[in-house]
Amino acid sequence: MGYMPDGRVMALGTSASAVMESMVKLNRDLKTSNFSGGSMENVERSSNSLRPIDRYDVGHVQEVIRQAHDELRQLMQQRAEIMKRIGTVKQTISGLANLFGDGVLNEELMELVDRKSNGRQPGFTKACRMILMESGRAMNSRDICEYLQEKLPDLLARHKDPMASVTSVLNRLVEYGEAEAVVSNGRRAWRWVADMPASQSAAEKVV
Repeated sequence: MGYMPDGRVMALGTSASAVMESMVKLNRDLKTSNFSGGSMENVERSSNSLRPIDRYDVGHVQEVIRQAHDELRQLMQQRAEIMKRIGTVKQTISGLANLFGDGVLNEELMELVDRKSNGRQPGFTKACRMILMESGRAMNSRDICEYLQEKLPDLLARHKDPMASVTSVLNRLVEYGEAEAVVSNGRRAWRWVADMPASQSAAEKVV
């Protein structure tokens, strides 16, 4: 999936502006309503009996909320598409570096795809992220533990319950938008967020 067409970007911008204008107007009107009146009787009624929503057009409030909801939904969809595209590009760059060596990447790119090394072992989260990204398939916690045991046993040995630690990291990657939880072969697994071949996507159900 490519980048969002210019028309959709402009539409989102227009929608965002309309929502912001409505929310600013609503906030201003509510403040005016709170402090209007002048007499002690009006102040007492304002503070004791009438809430802001009672003094304002509820239909207008609901319309502002509806617009904000629509805008939020569009932005969340846009973010999901961008994260998928980022995942695909990172996966491609990492695959090329595996084929031709890290020398084909400059320092900034090495850092962007988590391949920059400071001479020490990678952190646990970074290691799990790289394994999932480079695998090109869905993996469960046991798969990643076995890989770590083979390639980075010292890193795995620091954790009393490696399976639980790996599962926690994978769930965080889902929260970050870098991975998604799926059911693969009847078991819970995780895969890197990227553009997937149709055949592979069909074999894995997102949960």
